[in-house]
Amino acid sequence: MECSWKTVLLLVCASLGVQYTAIRTLRDSLSGPCQGAYRCSTRHLKDSRWRSLCDDGWTVEFPRKHILLFATTRSGSSFTGQLLNQHPQVFYVFEPLFHVQQAFTNSSSRLRRSLDRRALLGAYRDLLLNLFTCDLHFMENYIRPEPQDHLTNSFFRRSSSHALCSPPVCSEEGDADLPDEAWCPKKCAALNLTLASMSCLSRGHVAIKTVRVPEVGDLRTLTEDPRLDLKIIHLVRDPRAVLASRMMAFSDQFRAWKIWNATGRQPRYVDLSQITSTCKDMTASAETGLQRLAWLRGRYMPVRYEDLAFNPEKKAAEIYRFVGLTMEDRVRTWIEKNTKSNVSSSTSEWNHRYSTRRNSRATAESWRLGLSFDIVRTVQTLCNDTLALLGYKQVQSAAELRNLSHTLVENMTFETLT
Repeated sequence: MECSWKTVLLLVCASLGVQYTAIRTLRDSLSGPCQGAYRCSTRHLKDSRWRSLCDDGWTVEFPRKHILLFATTRSGSSFTGQLLNQHPQVFYVFEPLFHVQQAFTNSSSRLRRSLDRRALLGAYRDLLLNLFTCDLHFMENYIRPEPQDHLTNSFFRRSSSHALCSPPVCSEEGDADLPDEAWCPKKCAALNLTLASMSCLSRGHVAIKTVRVPEVGDLRTLTEDPRLDLKIIHLVRDPRAVLASRMMAFSDQFRAWKIWNATGRQPRYVDLSQITSTCKDMTASAETGLQRLAWLRGRYMPVRYEDLAFNPEKKAAEIYRFVGLTMEDRVRTWIEKNTKSNVSSSTSEWNHRYSTRRNSRATAESWRLGLSFDIVRTVQTLCNDTLALLGYKQVQSAAELRNLSHTLVENMTFETLT
């Protein structure tokens, strides 16, 4: 039974109220003589750890670096994010916007219909702003089930963040020979969001990965916020490779594509809209970023995943220079370990869809051996502008597609805005 327009209006107002509360709460926490500093907020005083710090008049300046890894699904963002996660002074968060999307998706169908794209993007930006200022308590508005006493076992991909798997957030020390994904879920207790906020503040820099913001233009309000010094790393990848990776990682969603790939016959019900939308957003973002607009100048860096895979240490050094951090030996060690050797059998337990250990050079164009020429030709038609803009060569035959001795990645340098 459809609800009345009054009910829909009330649901919309309730959603916008959450965003208003977030802005008001952040404003209150920033008021006072020390503008630009993170001061203890009264809403946290029920927690003894925060209360003891506030009793001492504790004030911490905002982290000096705010880094957003902006990408699309299956573009190599998990791997790229780990380059930032390895820095000992970076507090890294893997796709926190997942919780916002789930909260909206799990709401009533009437509420979903009443919310437009602008409202969802507003919620995304609110959460990003609060996370960049180390207020992880704000996530309690979206995590389900709702955290109790600031404790949760439902933080999405917690084990992808070294900070969330290390003291003081986790009492256990990690094994240097194993990634956090292998031991963190088993050894660390429920995530204490208060301790996580404190860890964020102590690390000094915040990096967040997201694949849920469609276009870089949707981030303008964050780049113009005087409380942030935001740097955006726009990770792109050959759309043909993106599709191939999605077909492997999300088999159920791409069943029609897999049938097409196996039989050579395109099903009538295959959905072309997702890859079309991916290319449209990728192109729009790159065009915006390369226009030297004032609000993005010095804040935007396009990175092709293939360039990173072919020359990981060189490209990682460029990324670190762009964000203004020193690439320490720990980062170089991780690159050596995770890009230049095959995955051993001992790591099979964490070799999942978000795994970051691979022979990067060998896998960058391996999609060419798995996709049928018919599918590749279709994607080339749908994403012609994207391929041309980002420097990816098209193939005209199955033989050309399979010939890995000739790369499809053009030698191309993007001018970083300064």
